[in-house]
Amino acid sequence: MLRSSMQLRLGQTLTMTPQLQQAIRLLQLPALELKQAIREALEQNVMLELEDESSDDEAADALVHLADHSRDHEAEDAPADYPELEGTASSEPPEERWGDPSAVPGSNTAWSGEDATQDLADHRGQTLQDHLRWQLDLARLEPREHAIGLALIDAINEDGYLVDSTADLMAALRPEIEASANDIEQVLEAIQAFDPVGIGARSVSECIELQLKQLAPNTEGLETAIAIARTHLDLLATQQHAALKRTLDISEQQLATAIALVRGCHPRPGSTIQPHQPDYIIPDVYVRRGVHGWSVDLNTSAIPKIKLHQQYAGLITRASDHAILRSQLQEARWLLRSLEIRNETLHKVAHCIIERQTAFLEQGDEFMQPMVLRDVADAVAMHESTISRVTMGKYMHTPRGIYEFRHFFSSHVGSADGTDISSTAIRAKIRKMIAAEDEKHPLSDSKITRLLEADGMQIARRTVAKYREALQIPPSSQRRKKSVK
Repeated sequence: MLRSSMQLRLGQTLTMTPQLQQAIRLLQLPALELKQAIREALEQNVMLELEDESSDDEAADALVHLADHSRDHEAEDAPADYPELEGTASSEPPEERWGDPSAVPGSNTAWSGEDATQDLADHRGQTLQDHLRWQLDLARLEPREHAIGLALIDAINEDGYLVDSTADLMAALRPEIEASANDIEQVLEAIQAFDPVGIGARSVSECIELQLKQLAPNTEGLETAIAIARTHLDLLATQQHAALKRTLDISEQQLATAIALVRGCHPRPGSTIQPHQPDYIIPDVYVRRGVHGWSVDLNTSAIPKIKLHQQYAGLITRASDHAILRSQLQEARWLLRSLEIRNETLHKVAHCIIERQTAFLEQGDEFMQPMVLRDVADAVAMHESTISRVTMGKYMHTPRGIYEFRHFFSSHVGSADGTDISSTAIRAKIRKMIAAEDEKHPLSDSKITRLLEADGMQIARRTVAKYREALQIPPSSQRRKKSVK
């Protein structure tokens, strides 16, 4: 028969405390998200304040006092026969007269370098369809034609091409509107005159032809360019210049001029209208080369500096009424400590990466050293998962540009002398080889493989093809340029 009993056992378990969870969460946040998290903490916790908040408040108070003093003098100096001037000077506070408090020199938001690009960013979020509908409203069409135009605009994809057939458009307009093929064609001609040029085309040939027709009629080589776009794009795509020359019965100079006009057209005009706002990268660390070598500095301007509110903290007692304040004080201390740990870990990992990739910083991609997360984890005595969190979404500003931390981690390929070579270095060598190749006799993947083997790199042809495709470089058959005869 089973009986219940109580037993005492000793054991050790690993527990994720709230402090550890907070430190891990802050560690993996990028600069922008961390900035937002700190702002939320400042709004929710009265025990936190900005480090320069007190000095800014004093400066703002001094500014208001100076403005009041100046206002009083203006009121005293105003002539008695102009009472409206006296009333204007004394009744309106400085902030209202300037409109925006941030425009007052010396205020705490006048110019801090923070959100400096907000006035330059495009916040419209306008799509291609929105752009076309706006132009349609200005086209002064009849209500029936306007409805047909809306249906046509909805059938245009992101690249600017009309993807629905005339029959599908006619069916979509029923039963409200009975439109013929001729009606749809007339409205489409009006839409094809909209911006961007080439919009509403049903093929690449029509798109290029629409753009060419926007040029002046006396443009040299225009008729030949239109003929190429209309019926001979396949010959141009395969670079059969001799066949083009024979078919069109033109000279070498005329063909070169026409090809230049065709290549000046945009094959995807709709892509020029970008509905998404640009993404701005804020580097977490700066890498500089000094007298004593390379150094790593944290970007302290990207994150607000906070501290404990000493005045509030000094008022807390052991009374039960202050239980909530004591809890907020403890949370504030945990947050400050977590930020310190994040900065120390970020600096330590970035410094380790720079020490291992000094050759890359000094000489370029071809000298990138193979490195994985375990290499950095062993060097800084941390777990690989911690290194993964630190490197995710973090960027460093170097003399060669801004790179994500993970850019410096890559797989390796063996060489003839037994050393490992980074895949990034191999891709850089492939790019360099193709950039220096003969345009009439481009390097094939097999030829590139043999050249790499001659340099001591043991790499398969399919790997070369994979790296070439990752670099968005077409195969040799498409890179070959035939001479015009």
